Amino acid sequence: MSNSIGPPLWLLAELTYRCPLHCVFCYNPVDFAKQPQELSTEDWLRVLRQGREMGAVQCGLSGGEPLLRDDLEEIVAEARRLGYYTNLLTSGVGLTEARARALKAAGLDHVQLSFQDSTREMNDFLSHTKTFELKHRVARLIKDQGWPMVMNVVLHRMNIDHIDRIIGMAAELGAEYLELANTQYYSWALHNRDALLPTREQLQHAEAVAEVWRARLGEKMRIFFVAPDYHEGKPKKCVNGWGKMFLTVTPDGTALPCHTAKMLPGLAFPNVREMPLREIWYESEGFNRYRGTGWMKEPCASCDQREQDLGGCRCQAFMLANDPAAADPVCVKSPQHEVVAAAVRRAEMGAPIEHPLVFRDPKNSLRLSSSG
Repeated sequence: MSNSIGPPLWLLAELTYRCPLHCVFCYNPVDFAKQPQELSTEDWLRVLRQGREMGAVQCGLSGGEPLLRDDLEEIVAEARRLGYYTNLLTSGVGLTEARARALKAAGLDHVQLSFQDSTREMNDFLSHTKTFELKHRVARLIKDQGWPMVMNVVLHRMNIDHIDRIIGMAAELGAEYLELANTQYYSWALHNRDALLPTREQLQHAEAVAEVWRARLGEKMRIFFVAPDYHEGKPKKCVNGWGKMFLTVTPDGTALPCHTAKMLPGLAFPNVREMPLREIWYESEGFNRYRGTGWMKEPCASCDQREQDLGGCRCQAFMLANDPAAADPVCVKSPQHEVVAAAVRRAEMGAPIEHPLVFRDPKNSLRLSSSG
């Protein structure tokens, strides 16, 4: 065990891949329909205990839609007893007044509510559900319980021009924080990239609008604009560094250093049913493979930015360069950067979309995973 490795400070419990929404940018694996297994309540309680013993302080409860788990209140109560700060990441579907009161009583600290857009038409189209009014009702329930509310909106070509109305809606609903997260092109978003990737002009306009709102609202609502990497030419440090502070446990118990790492070939990621969390974090080959900088090859190995970006995203390197150890192709120094540059050019040109949007649902999951 290396003394230089700190504990996982953030534990993300992906309680289920079941979800009533069918978002075209979902980061859940494309083959989720082939992964129906879910940890039992006792399994999750054991994971929480082991994580806290290691030093984890924040616990995110996500999915899919975590409210589809009947034992959510029990899981929240145990997390509270252990001393975690808990955050529920939800679409809002299933959060009734009674459920909200029960989760508050169990000790839930914080709720992040997702919207797809500021208009009913686009919100419901992008999620393939009629949930716009429901989300507004849930936002009021969150405020009624006294929870701090983070509103999360994933930005892309189809909604980014509505940013002024999106921020205005968040302010009207009383959000303390608004996360405007530009789409990251993994999983379902990668299949829909040509329809979702915005132009540089759209991004610049959106960021300018966000700045105007920041000046207007001050501390009343904190606005986070998460810039995309495709247009910047600079890779992002994935989850603040592989195996550095972030640990995800998937519905079936697979432990991962980032949301999507399960796609990487040649890596064995242990299951919490079979191995204690401490051993997984410190000793497993999956968590150690891309820690630090020792694994790097050129151009990353000699780059003066290697400590800052840690080579970028391993999953993106695999998806776009077919090599998890390659430089992230968003980087202008990457030999495969042209793959990203070409996608940006197509967005700038308004190139025709070759196939319709692929919505995240079990039927499409089975179709895509069967076709390889």
